[in-house]
Amino acid sequence: MPKRTSTLETPEHPLTFIDLFAGIGGIRLGFESVGAKCVFTSEWDEPCQTTYEANFGERPAGDITTIASADIPNHDILTGGFPCQPFSIIGDRHGFADTRGTLFFEVERILKDKQPYAFCLENVRQLVSHDQGRTFKVMLQSLEKLGYYVHWSILKALDFGVPQKRDRVIIVGFKQNHPFQFPTGPIRKPVTLSDILEPEHQIDPKHFLSPHMKQKLAKRVKNKHIPTPSVWHENKSGNVGVHPFSCALRANASHSYLVVNGERRLTPREMLRLQGFPDTFQPVGSDSQVKKQAGNAVVVPKFEAVAKAMVDALNTPPVKPLKQTAMFQESTAHEPLPQAA
Repeated sequence: MPKRTSTLETPEHPLTFIDLFAGIGGIRLGFESVGAKCVFTSEWDEPCQTTYEANFGERPAGDITTIASADIPNHDILTGGFPCQPFSIIGDRHGFADTRGTLFFEVERILKDKQPYAFCLENVRQLVSHDQGRTFKVMLQSLEKLGYYVHWSILKALDFGVPQKRDRVIIVGFKQNHPFQFPTGPIRKPVTLSDILEPEHQIDPKHFLSPHMKQKLAKRVKNKHIPTPSVWHENKSGNVGVHPFSCALRANASHSYLVVNGERRLTPREMLRLQGFPDTFQPVGSDSQVKKQAGNAVVVPKFEAVAKAMVDALNTPPVKPLKQTAMFQESTAHEPLPQAA
């Protein structure tokens, strides 16, 4: 596979990527928007596999821990929103060996064996501060030892044109030191909560609260001025906040704590829209399955913008390498990396 330096693609070699921990394909949609071609997908959850197949015409391979690197095609970019398990064994700064037993190790394994030119990873914001920053530092060091120039930043969904408060850490790396800047906004037209919500008369009655639940919820609202439309969010303490956007969607039953205008739950289609999926995307399965899949998904417009930023960087000649220690002092977005105690 020819090494890519400053050109996005040639007629002989279009830009390719693999989609690990793929969920229902949100990252794939982002990279396909810049013309990249997906050559391999892995996702262990069978309902997600079914939805992915219905929308992309191919069923993902299963558990990545059972797939040999030799069975993964060569590719230019590795992408993945790897799950964040408790990294209890990380902390001694041994890098690659420290991450065995975690799914990040699978990312490292494939990067080491396949040597793609670049990667793009996503995880929860809390990863940055886990174990007083030790976990994240070990991960960055390991990626650097694999030969990558690494950039990271916490990107907020609200900055990328969707009405959802969802912050995630994005990690990007290149084999050469291409000038890379994280995007600060969407490349598509932003949408508001009004754009997301379906017409009330079209909503299945099963999504509406009982009169008792509505009254009980309204008593705990502290806002003096309630915007319309709004999403009401009941937190763990029982207080109800009212906002012109949704709090972060999650895969578990937390969607039950998000109430539209104090009247009803979000529909599966609305949850997919909050993640930036187009209405042409077809969910498969029960409402509970689709809500779980939407809650686990990524914000598509964010990855459209990140993919474009990576393409722009790839189309810019690499510069004289800087010392990699700089990446442990601050991210490209000048957000300090938590220091280990």
